[in-house]
Amino acid sequence: MMRTVQPIVAVLVMGILSTSLEVACQAAEPHAGPPFVAGFERFSRHGDIDPVTSGRLLLSELSCVACHASSDKMLEPKGGPNLERAGLVLRRKWIVQFLADPQRAKPGTTMPNVLSTVDASEKNAVVDALATYIVSLEKPFWEVRGSGALPVLHEFWNQGNVDRGLELYHQVGCVACHEPSPDYKAVVSSDSPVDKLIDELDAEELEEMGLGAAARRVDSIPHSELSQKYTPQGLAMFLLDPHAFRTSGRMPSFKLQPSEAADLSAYLLAKQDPAELTSASPYDIDRIQTGRDWFVKLNCAQCHDPNVKAARPSFKPLAELDATVKRSCLSDSDQPLDFSLDDAQATAIVAALSELNTSADSNATLQHSTLQHSLLQMNCFACHERDGLGGVGRHRKPYFETVGSVDLGDEGRLPPPLTGAGRKLQPAWFKKVLRGDKADIRPHMHIRMPVFHPSLAETVPAQMAAADHASNASERDVFGSLDDLSSAGRTMMDVGCVQCHEFRGFALPGVVGVDLKGVTNRVRPEWFHSFILDPGSVKARTRMPTFFPDGKSQLSTEIYGDVDHQVAAIWSYLKQIDKEPLPEKVLEANSKSYELKPTNRPIILRTFMPEAGTHAIAVGFPDGVNFAFDAEKMRLASIWRGRFLDAQGTWFVRSAPPSLPLGEDLVQLPAIVPFFSSKDELETWPTHADGYRFKGYRLDASGIPTFLYSFADIDFEDRIVPAIGNGFDRSIKVVSKLNSSKLSWLALQEVAPKSNLKVSVGPVPGLEFRKIVLLGDKKVIATRVTLHSHAQLEITYRW
Repeated sequence: MMRTVQPIVAVLVMGILSTSLEVACQAAEPHAGPPFVAGFERFSRHGDIDPVTSGRLLLSELSCVACHASSDKMLEPKGGPNLERAGLVLRRKWIVQFLADPQRAKPGTTMPNVLSTVDASEKNAVVDALATYIVSLEKPFWEVRGSGALPVLHEFWNQGNVDRGLELYHQVGCVACHEPSPDYKAVVSSDSPVDKLIDELDAEELEEMGLGAAARRVDSIPHSELSQKYTPQGLAMFLLDPHAFRTSGRMPSFKLQPSEAADLSAYLLAKQDPAELTSASPYDIDRIQTGRDWFVKLNCAQCHDPNVKAARPSFKPLAELDATVKRSCLSDSDQPLDFSLDDAQATAIVAALSELNTSADSNATLQHSTLQHSLLQMNCFACHERDGLGGVGRHRKPYFETVGSVDLGDEGRLPPPLTGAGRKLQPAWFKKVLRGDKADIRPHMHIRMPVFHPSLAETVPAQMAAADHASNASERDVFGSLDDLSSAGRTMMDVGCVQCHEFRGFALPGVVGVDLKGVTNRVRPEWFHSFILDPGSVKARTRMPTFFPDGKSQLSTEIYGDVDHQVAAIWSYLKQIDKEPLPEKVLEANSKSYELKPTNRPIILRTFMPEAGTHAIAVGFPDGVNFAFDAEKMRLASIWRGRFLDAQGTWFVRSAPPSLPLGEDLVQLPAIVPFFSSKDELETWPTHADGYRFKGYRLDASGIPTFLYSFADIDFEDRIVPAIGNGFDRSIKVVSKLNSSKLSWLALQEVAPKSNLKVSVGPVPGLEFRKIVLLGDKKVIATRVTLHSHAQLEITYRW
């Protein structure tokens, strides 16, 4: 039953910059409801956590201590968003709707209705003034800089691709908290034994076996219609750096590149009408000042910091609040604020308030409670399970995929459990993981470990270590002397480790497991010792087998079969892995040739190459000629004869050096764009141009690719085939429906004199002029053509 109660805290305008993301399948008409706090909805409503824990979670997430002071650090308020850029991020119409009725504009918001007691005759004027003040806050965005490898397009936020955004939304981690779209078809993965058992049991049997929580559908964090709320630039910048807008850090960063933020924004705003994004009328200075006055009067600065200097009003400390008095934040009488709390939430808050003056339990219980509170606040349980609580909901598991859909079981595709993680992880490494500091060790997973607020990185590792009674034993305490053991440890690797793990980026063919380089900096020695001896007792349902069954070694020839010394030898080798040779089986596998030899059909390999760059597509033909196509600049980058490529680096070596052609007569063509849109007769050819988009390639019956790309809204099909006797023949066909479109096109005729390359161009339809222009310090031929539908350019390369 819903009831309206007076909230404890005067938190204002909370949720204006919501950390939630919109999904395409949300109902068109949102309905009002109680505040949605993920941990409360998933666990408290089902009795998985006690009322006091639940109430304390609400006290922090509703920001009660923003007004009602408390010395309890666990209750520090979430606070509201930083509004200093609100005028650039949010749309005025949405702000007005949100201020007038927060719960209807954004169901589940933790923002109270601060105007619930304002007289109806003046409410519209107050909303208008507040909205005018908020949209006047327009601190400029920071500059988003690119690099040579990752350039940033001009106004990148307008360059997004909806289809790529749909894929990102369902792969990088958004659907861990937010509702998946029915338009996205996830790879169907085989259910775990527990999931299969759940399907066979009824509700009563599930509860009897303690599987009720595992079977439950996890509610998604609700939010408003983003297409009505955000500007394209505002949402893209928010996705790039959520912490710049939400200092509480509840929404983490997913390490998006600018192009990815643009794609994701394009998907989330797909229903937005560009015509509605007109600029606001000039600001009314008097209305701005009136809105600022109301902002101060309503104590908005308690939770927001738009650089408004306002005196802090006096409220009772949290510990002195009496929830039983008639006029209180939990009463049914008139309230100045309305959070729309329901009975379950009000009851939990009362339980937490009653607990405030009682003595704390044992230190161990306190540490566990502190850790659990942090994990609930940040919704870590959406992905990670700890002590039977949380983890990816079974209905969301299909969206957690491996790269290439390799079947590695749940352990290989789901985020790891946090049970015992304080005993396992080195604190320094744990902090790197939370900070996103070069700590990605599972490249086979699509989901990304997000970057959390720095405060979390400083507190959670210590909380978890304390809760798990982590040992600070040194490696010498655990293993004794490690002198002269690394060689034996290298031998031990071939017993089984090489079947599932990489070593410095090298591995057996098909292996996609975690790289063991750096593992001695990641995990504690005592945990490592226990795990190697009996993996199943340390990590439930692990795929890691035991190599010491019944505590006995399977390799009696090494160190006399002494188990403890063999485990120490494994640690010693892994500690020195940068200086030691790779395991013998890995060396043997990598010494074999992975040369690709086209025989009956062409071979196509996506790779890195010196001239074609990080978007290279190499094509080798049985005819003995090969080329590399640059799919970033849509150009022919290299041609050569004879042997094709060695794929070992591309397939097996992470961060491998660029692939080098194996053949001879290599010709590198200039790294320039082939087309350029210009009304002028060029004197110097540009080195780059915006507007290119690669759309993949298709294969004909013979396996020859036709590259598909666009420039300036013109679609091209580009086909390169071996010429009879020598070289390549190339045709570039216009497939767009055009009346006419003028483009400059570079017909390279003398680009590498020493190579004897001759480039000739067949009859060019729509020819306007052909002239010499400068390309760096070289003179080349540029052609101006007028392209029509079905126009086709013919080029030959002979050398």
